[in-house]
Amino acid sequence: MVFARPVFLAAAGLVALTNALPLEKRIAQVIADSTTQWVQACNAAGGGAQCGTVSQTAFQTLLANAGDCDQQNAADSMVDLAKTLKNDPKMISLAQVFAQQPRNSPNKLSVNYCQQQPKNAELNGLFQCQFQGVDPNTFTNNVKVGGPGTIPLGMSAPLSPAGSCKANPAGGIADGTQLVALTQNPGVSGSGAAAASSAPAAASSAPAAASSAPAAASSAPDAASSAPAAASSAPAAAASFVATTPAAGGFQLQNGKDAQALNAKFSSLTATSACNAGDQACVNNGFAQCVGGKFTTTQCAGGTQCFALPLVNKAGTSITCTTPADATSRIAATGATGGVTGDGASSAPAAASSAPDAASSAPAAASSAPAAASSAPPAAASPAASPAAGGFQLQNGKDAQVLNAKFSSLTATSACNTGDQACVNNGFAQCVGGKFTTTQCSGGTQCFALPLVNKAGTSITCTTSADATSRIAATGATGGITGA
Repeated sequence: MVFARPVFLAAAGLVALTNALPLEKRIAQVIADSTTQWVQACNAAGGGAQCGTVSQTAFQTLLANAGDCDQQNAADSMVDLAKTLKNDPKMISLAQVFAQQPRNSPNKLSVNYCQQQPKNAELNGLFQCQFQGVDPNTFTNNVKVGGPGTIPLGMSAPLSPAGSCKANPAGGIADGTQLVALTQNPGVSGSGAAAASSAPAAASSAPAAASSAPAAASSAPDAASSAPAAASSAPAAAASFVATTPAAGGFQLQNGKDAQALNAKFSSLTATSACNAGDQACVNNGFAQCVGGKFTTTQCAGGTQCFALPLVNKAGTSITCTTPADATSRIAATGATGGVTGDGASSAPAAASSAPDAASSAPAAASSAPAAASSAPPAAASPAASPAAGGFQLQNGKDAQVLNAKFSSLTATSACNTGDQACVNNGFAQCVGGKFTTTQCSGGTQCFALPLVNKAGTSITCTTSADATSRIAATGATGGITGA
């Protein structure tokens, strides 16, 4: 049985992007396992709610379409938090190990290495291992070894042995394995020491938001290189909301029918249903990923459940957490009739599941339809760009300021169109049925529009006020969060 494959798992919810069925086999893992021990160390150090927030944003950078440096940025964020907790050495060591965890590969190609210096000196010289099943001679986008991004920063020749890293110098690790389960020694001298000062780097300590990367792990040719097509906003639309446009036919109609077919199939699944590694589906109203021949289910946040939904701007479907009413509306907007399953049902029947609940306490996910900004926020924002004197980075900063100024005047009763996304009363808000439904950010953070880094556009995410101010300033835009 083949299901939708690629996944974007954010702290705020779950969004998966697919373009066609079936997709190629890919090398995947239970990404949440990569930070479990770090969270335990963080909790022991007194990190509280910040531990889960940083962890959940970090492990999503292991998905295949994350940016080359998102994992390193996430590790920087983990080290940053450790330094606020008396330079906790175990947290730092485990962050160093996380920085070397292999990333998912959608097509069994080796994953590019980050070519930027980390923020924290504790991460200098670290890079991810590769899974043993990848092609050691061909990297992302079919770049041959020796080409750009195929040699770790600071090295002049390809790795030998291929796929190795400081924590596992013998070579790559078994497909789907967590490096932290093999070793807690990052393989660097002074690991866990907090004396090292931060190295200059343009990249922020927080990992990428939903709209920049990590995006859906997809091997389909149309998959966005830095964000799902449905997630990020174009700068021209940055100051206004964009609603889904009903379509009478074309690929939109087929997308609606494909989503219905998936929802009907999902309604019969259970946690014990047969599946292939990498399959993704909805099981018992939660998002399910097949790992080791079994579904692992993550329940959606309160008030939402898992659905297959039609993409808007290209052929394909997505899997996301949203309300039954919203799913019904989005499918109907394609011209498809018969509700979410094509048989008139307004919601897909839940199948029993015994899979462990790995759901985070973060806010609900937004749907995959295009909106003024990206889909529901992870708990931390996109990596900050290098200070820019102009170009799209500066415009992105200004667009983010315009959005934040607009958001400051919104209330829960403000008029909106289905699919609009915004910040309302410091929380992430999605327009469902003409009304904003607000999900509050995790403790210590609030909702902001932020500039994308690697392309034109903005995102919405939960982060601190200081971080949002810094990210906007990094584009060259002046005037703080709102430009005032």
